[in-house]
Amino acid sequence: MISINRLRRFSVMVAASAFAAVAFSAQAQEISESHLKAAHAAIASIHATDSFDSILPQAAAALKQQLIQQNPDMQEVITQTVDEKTLALAARRADLEKESALAYAKSFSEQNLNDIAAFYNSEAGKELIENGPIASRELVKAAEIWQNGIARDLAEQVGEQLKAVIGTKAPAEGAAPAAPAAPAN
Repeated sequence: MISINRLRRFSVMVAASAFAAVAFSAQAQEISESHLKAAHAAIASIHATDSFDSILPQAAAALKQQLIQQNPDMQEVITQTVDEKTLALAARRADLEKESALAYAKSFSEQNLNDIAAFYNSEAGKELIENGPIASRELVKAAEIWQNGIARDLAEQVGEQLKAVIGTKAPAEGAAPAAPAAPAN
């Protein structure tokens, strides 16, 4: 009976400790308004969510096409309905911005987010965003050429070295093969 009471008290202590740890962890993960503002600024400066702008229009176009194929006589109603619902859902784009800002705020300090925004809003940052993809493609091309050259040169150099090693082990041309050794008694 005493051990059951001890076990219960121990269980209550463990549960209370776990609750306190979870509460402390949740409090430690709260992000200040200024930190979120810095995250929004960084996201805007690097155009982090711009590539997602086409998701809703593409989904709407695909849905229209599918529904019109199934019901060609309802094309006008389908188009109008899909357009209305698409406009209503467009407000949910803000949810993506909030989640993105939260992810960035968890990953970067407020100061780093401010620095990121400052850089990408500078002339150098704007130029990097504009010309970075072109430079990256050129870098990949240069790396492929370099890789092919290195592989070719390595194969040639190893081949020459192996020829030299094999050549020293091969009997000289025109020389008679060595006679086999006599068996020892």
